[in-house]
Amino acid sequence: MPGAIHAEGLVKTFGDVRALDGVDLDVPEGTVLGLLGPNGAGKTTAVRVLTTLLQPDSGRAFVAGVDVLKHPEQVRRSIGLSGQFAAVDEYLTGRENLQMVGQLYQMKAKAAKQRAGELLDRFNLSDAADRPAKTYSGGMRRRLDLAAALVVSPPVMFMDEPTTGLDPRNRQGLWEVIKELVAGGTTLLLTTQYLEEADHLAHDICVVDQGKVIARGTSDQLKAQTGGERVEVVVHEREMITGARDVLARYGLAGIGHGEVSVEDHTRKLTVPVTGGAKLLAEVIRDLDALGVEIDDIGLRRPTLDDVFISLTGHAAERADEENGESARPGSGGSGSTHTKDVTT
Repeated sequence: MPGAIHAEGLVKTFGDVRALDGVDLDVPEGTVLGLLGPNGAGKTTAVRVLTTLLQPDSGRAFVAGVDVLKHPEQVRRSIGLSGQFAAVDEYLTGRENLQMVGQLYQMKAKAAKQRAGELLDRFNLSDAADRPAKTYSGGMRRRLDLAAALVVSPPVMFMDEPTTGLDPRNRQGLWEVIKELVAGGTTLLLTTQYLEEADHLAHDICVVDQGKVIARGTSDQLKAQTGGERVEVVVHEREMITGARDVLARYGLAGIGHGEVSVEDHTRKLTVPVTGGAKLLAEVIRDLDALGVEIDDIGLRRPTLDDVFISLTGHAAERADEENGESARPGSGGSGSTHTKDVTT
């Protein structure tokens, strides 16, 4: 049975740009899907289609069991949306903004006022609740916009890069709010370029590039396909790099991630994807010692989602402003892979 959010073969073009190129998504009820990708990947376009703000050229989608194309009004009654840019009335106070949203959803005035107070507390806006929103900082407006999206506690939420512009404390606070929502049964599609955010919040992750879903799975599954673990060695002298590379090459997993030993000459650091854990690390140390390679540092680490990005797309997930939400263009975004890697088991 399809999940709370389900899409099949979504295609959307803007002139010569294919912003969505056959996107399939499925988000089970009460879970978080992280839609992870660089600028212009198609994330915001996908959100706009699923929230009835854009019509796809082809494909179909369902939200809360309702056909997005056939019954958009019904879909809108079941969702909350927080876009990339704060959409608040500058001339109303923070409290009035939230009460207005509640009344637009036909909440009674008393209930809307109570809900506004709860959200102002939750988003650390109580002290500024009765000031006009035009006096708020950018981060405060962002928090007010997020609060507005939660006024009616919708069963399905869409958050498009929700923590952009938030300081670390408020970002952590929003993460706690998201966890509470999901624990209460809310389904969430979250787009983000913050790799730590997807790692921390998402049950499953779809990596999107050039309008295609190029990989999907849990955070651990995606990391595992880049090699699972990596040995990092910093040699004492630059002349020892060649010997260290020869040793590490014996243990490297060719074909996983980029396979071979990578070398940073200026830091004297070598890295190679491996498997075998602490036992293998001990063997590497023994072989380096036998060859007379003196090391300043050695360690075993799991790959990050940054590593996954680079492995899958050929480039890192860099932050930049997006024009109209998506700045997709032909040839942008690295490898242009056309195959989805499903690493679920």
